[in-house]
Amino acid sequence: MNQHGPDTPAAHALPTSEGILSCGPARRPGPGLLSVVIPCHNEQEVIESTHARLLEVLPRTGMNFEIVYVDDGSRDATLARLEGIAGRDPRVLVIELARNFGQQAAMSAGLAAARGDAIVITDADLQDPPEVIPEMVRMWRAGVDVAYGRRRRRDGETRFKLVTASLFHRLFAGLIPYPMPVDTGDFKLVDRAVADAVVALPEKRRYLRSLVPWAGFRHEPVWYDRHARAAGATKYSPWKLLRLAGDALVLSSDAPMRLTWVGAAALGAVGFLSAVAATVSAWAAPQPGLSLAAVTAVASLVAAVPTAAVAIVGEYVIRTYREAQGRPSWVVRRTIGTEQARGSGPTSRAA
Repeated sequence: MNQHGPDTPAAHALPTSEGILSCGPARRPGPGLLSVVIPCHNEQEVIESTHARLLEVLPRTGMNFEIVYVDDGSRDATLARLEGIAGRDPRVLVIELARNFGQQAAMSAGLAAARGDAIVITDADLQDPPEVIPEMVRMWRAGVDVAYGRRRRRDGETRFKLVTASLFHRLFAGLIPYPMPVDTGDFKLVDRAVADAVVALPEKRRYLRSLVPWAGFRHEPVWYDRHARAAGATKYSPWKLLRLAGDALVLSSDAPMRLTWVGAAALGAVGFLSAVAATVSAWAAPQPGLSLAAVTAVASLVAAVPTAAVAIVGEYVIRTYREAQGRPSWVVRRTIGTEQARGSGPTSRAA
């Protein structure tokens, strides 16, 4: 992402969205309130820099703003630094969760607490540059309900992660029954109506990248270059990424269950062709008994498909059980900052 000073707005570097802004007068005149929601987990190395960058960029939007930091069970000095930031800046709200509930729950908690007419969701690590936010606001004023960041380039990531992420995004978009953007993450601006619709959904296990598109409304991309982390290390291990991908698929699509029908059909075809081949072979060149390889292949196929089907059904049953338990998606230990002035809300939310 090219850096822009106060005299060179980010919009000039993003010509791909210009066509959106030529469709008549702005639907959302100014100034309004902008909320920025930032989930934080062990971000002590970068959080002060993140706040400083936001304070440089947000005045360019022409909106009043608040910043909602959600501490998701950090074990380092992140919370102490957020307390210091909130003490210095009355526009800051800090939500301390009772433990680490995960990034999706932390973002949902921030989304529920945000008061803005528009809400930006971004990470604390500065990989998604705050300088893109004024362009998102510009598109929102033009009538776009969701201005989502779409990545042209991803710095600081391995070739393996780039390829697997791209493949997953396209597979996921092909499996869910509504339009889903690819090459995008959680960095986006959503209108108040979109935020209210998503917060009102009853799901406990939440995947915002699919819930926001599910809600509908008008979505448009803002292209940008994703940076390497400014400091610290990623909080997603390969195992956590795999779990997130599994949640995304099972929570958003019934295609995995329907794939068992494909497996059953394939097994039936293999069985039919094997029977034909065995009949022809027995007629052309009779041999006593069956080969060990043939028996092993058939037994493996027969066992693999029902086992996979049971496993897939089990994934849905587990998630259905979690939903039926009715536990909240997060629990708030305390709030620091502007929430105290407007009155404390509930300490837990089922989102």
